[in-house]
Amino acid sequence: MFPWGGERRFNAYSHYCRTHFGGRIQKLPVDAGFSCPNRVSRTQGGCTYCANNAFTPSYLTENDDVTTQLENGKRFFEKRYPSNNGYFAYFQAYTNTLAPLSVLRDKIESSLHVSNIKGIIISTRPDCLPDDVLDYLSELNTHTHLTIELGVESFHNETLTHIHRGHTVECTFESFEKLHSRNIPTGAHLIFGLPNETPTQWLSDVQLLNLLHPQFVKFHQLQIFKNTAMQSEYHDHPERFHPLSADDYVQFLCDYLERLSPEIVIERFSAEVPPRYLAVSQWNLLRHDALVRKVEEELLKRESWQGCRDAINRVSTEPTTANY
Repeated sequence: MFPWGGERRFNAYSHYCRTHFGGRIQKLPVDAGFSCPNRVSRTQGGCTYCANNAFTPSYLTENDDVTTQLENGKRFFEKRYPSNNGYFAYFQAYTNTLAPLSVLRDKIESSLHVSNIKGIIISTRPDCLPDDVLDYLSELNTHTHLTIELGVESFHNETLTHIHRGHTVECTFESFEKLHSRNIPTGAHLIFGLPNETPTQWLSDVQLLNLLHPQFVKFHQLQIFKNTAMQSEYHDHPERFHPLSADDYVQFLCDYLERLSPEIVIERFSAEVPPRYLAVSQWNLLRHDALVRKVEEELLKRESWQGCRDAINRVSTEPTTANY
C-alpha cells in the first residue's frame, strides 16, 4: 500500500475514481462551440503545435447541442465499457471559459440534466479565468464534482513565447492560486518535447509542478501534427527538438514520477491520436495502456514509486538513469 492508499506504484486516476465513485467514470468530450484567444483576439493563429481536431471523437460535432453530444457519447462508450459507474461531461475543445458568463452557465449546466453525469471537467487556459467566471465556478463546485484543467504546457517563458502560447509562467501560478483559494479542484496539462527544451530541464521542472499543487496532472509527449507551424519548424530546425524513443520516455517518466508529489493524481502519461494526423510517426503506435504497463514494470524493477525521491525530501534531482 502506497501513500495514496492504492497498490499501484503511482497515484492512478482509476484509483481516484474507485475511491470517490466506486468504480470507473468515463469522460465524455464536449465541443461547446468555444474558441481560443489566440484565434479570436490575437494574430498568432493559435499555438504552433495545435491541431484540436486530432482529439475530436468520431461521434462528436459542435453542431449538436451539449445534451445531444453527451447522449451520443454515452451510447458510444456503453458498448465499449458497459461497467461504467457514470460519466463526466468533459468540456475539452479549445478554451471553455472564453464566453460571456451567461453563455458559459447555460452550456455547462445543461450537462447536469443528462442522466448519470457525475461531474464536470472544464478545460481552459490560465489567462482566461476572470473573477466573474471564478465566482461562478466556485458556486458550481458546491453542487457537482468539478475539475478545472489548465493548459500549463511549459514552465519556461521563452518556450511559451516561442510557441505563441499567449500566457506566462507567472500567470499560471496566479491562476492556480486563485482556484485553490476558492477550493476548486485543478488539473495541469504538460507537454514534454517542446522546442529548445531538454529532458534535463523537464526533470528539474517537477519541483515547479509540485509547487503548483494540482490535484491532477496529464503528461503528453510532443506530437508533430500535419499542417501546423510546428511541422514546418520541425522540418527546418530539427536540432531544436529532443524526441525520445518509447523506452527512453519510460525511463524519463519514472525519473519524473520519483520526484513528483505523491498527492498528485496521474490522469495520463501520453497522448494518442489517429495516425493520419501525425506528420512524424512515433513509437510504432504504442498504445497508452501498453506504455503504462512499461512504466509500472520499470518502477517495480527499480523498487521505487511516485514521490519516493520528491523535492519535499530534499533529494537530488539528478537523473538516475542513463542519457535519454
